Amino acid sequence: MSRTPLPHGLRFAFGTLTVLPLTVTRWDREAARGGMLCAPVAGLVVGAGAALVGVTLLAMGAGPLLAAVATAAVPAALTRGLHLDGLADTADGLGSGKPAEDALRIMKQSDIGPFGVITLLFVLLAQVAALFQAYEASWARGVLAAVVSATAARLALTLAARTGVPPARPDGLGAAVAGTVPVRGALLVTLAVTVAAAGVGALLGTYDLVRAPLAVLAACASAELLLRHCTRRFGGITGDVFGGLAETAATTALVVLSLG
Repeated sequence: MSRTPLPHGLRFAFGTLTVLPLTVTRWDREAARGGMLCAPVAGLVVGAGAALVGVTLLAMGAGPLLAAVATAAVPAALTRGLHLDGLADTADGLGSGKPAEDALRIMKQSDIGPFGVITLLFVLLAQVAALFQAYEASWARGVLAAVVSATAARLALTLAARTGVPPARPDGLGAAVAGTVPVRGALLVTLAVTVAAAGVGALLGTYDLVRAPLAVLAACASAELLLRHCTRRFGGITGDVFGGLAETAATTALVVLSLG
């Protein structure tokens, strides 16, 4: 079986999941597989950028609250708000209580309904509150929270693109990446991200050595629950569902990192 060259996978990951100027040169299934396997790498870069902005503000004399707000805003800016938009659309689709076809039509509409607004409000509040607590403890814990949450968010996309998860529509990003990642590959990437989180957490002490990988695993578990619910309700995944999964995973990771 042919393999996707790593540059194509990275281009696909950064070209579809960020606004960074990397042109996607291939849109076939192999490139999509490589892109979804590389998704956590894109998350690492996004998280590092968010942490850099937060730490810079702290160094300039800003308080932890402003640093937290800026750190939460950077991932939205680096994704053109697509993940937040997907979260809102998914909430509207699920909250409508309508059959799959009608719910998917609601999700494609350009406006945001009440379920989407409420979900966005509480998710962003939770993210800012958790980041504020991290920065208040130390700049290093703020960096850890930003990087781990952003990486875990994209890891959730790797897992959602695994074999056996169908697309809800025949077109769109969901259809392009659905079922492209072998289950073994998704599990290996999950293991790598979890071990890396433990390694970074160990730099801050024994407690973070345990808490950081737990945050990754909890993020994956919460995203998996949402994925299964969406698959039952919509018949598969869509680009909006991917966005909802990413934000759910990021928020869960931040909440776990704020505990204790």
